[in-house]
Amino acid sequence: MHIWISIPLCFMYLVSILGNCIILFIIKTDPSLHEPMYLFLSMLAVTDLGLSLCTLPTVLGIFWIGARDIGHDTCFAQLFFIHCLSFLESSVLLSMAFDRFMAICRPLHYASILTNTVIGRIGLASLGRSVAFIFPLPFMLNRFPYCGSPVLSHPYCLHQEVMKLACADIKANSIYGMFVIVSTVGIDSLLILFSYALILHTVLSIASRAERLKALNTCVSHICAVLLFYTPMIGLSVIHRFGKQASHLVQVIMGFVYLLFPPLMNPIIYSVKTKQIRDRVIHAFCR
Repeated sequence: MHIWISIPLCFMYLVSILGNCIILFIIKTDPSLHEPMYLFLSMLAVTDLGLSLCTLPTVLGIFWIGARDIGHDTCFAQLFFIHCLSFLESSVLLSMAFDRFMAICRPLHYASILTNTVIGRIGLASLGRSVAFIFPLPFMLNRFPYCGSPVLSHPYCLHQEVMKLACADIKANSIYGMFVIVSTVGIDSLLILFSYALILHTVLSIASRAERLKALNTCVSHICAVLLFYTPMIGLSVIHRFGKQASHLVQVIMGFVYLLFPPLMNPIIYSVKTKQIRDRVIHAFCR
């Protein structure tokens, strides 16, 4: 059955990689899209591309050639990049929420505050935060002895699962892992929620119904991206830490949704819902 399961997985990876590459190509080659909203979108596409490439070798390796083994160092490197890129995506989604807040609530200051220099600094700060939080994890895992049946629930390595294979006290890893999630995903999601509360307050004060809908429509793509990312990520984290009675199948499915769906769906959502991107995609393939 593995060869048949690999066909939709391979198709999903192909669509994800091509979709994000097309988004990056369109934004890079069209000077009119060198604006804050699209620069943040290009950061999201780069992050999604990285997530897809991180998991692709081990996922398709299992289904195509039966490569079921992974070395400790390779596993630790993979989980470093997966978690680092996941938290980077959380930061990018927060930056995109700030972009929407400035565009709708502070339109007169939008261009003067979100300059290319500021956007570059936001990107570097987001990357630095992710690396700083995730950098200790491989070293914390490397100090453990591992015994028993070293079988993972997913075809890639995640910190919350690998640490359970250790024959030692993992309390420090568990506490630090929870601290990292609260300090990144927890704070980011609260700030995104706060941004949209302010956006909604501003939009409801607009007299024209058409203008209200126009303003909200610019946020639809980002809201979908936020839900696609945070819902499975939080769900998987809760299952691994507290859902001891959850079936193995649920863990596997949540793992695939967590790492495959956001990179797959984000370029599709932005291509469909963002007129500027949609028009250029149609023009590129129909000329």
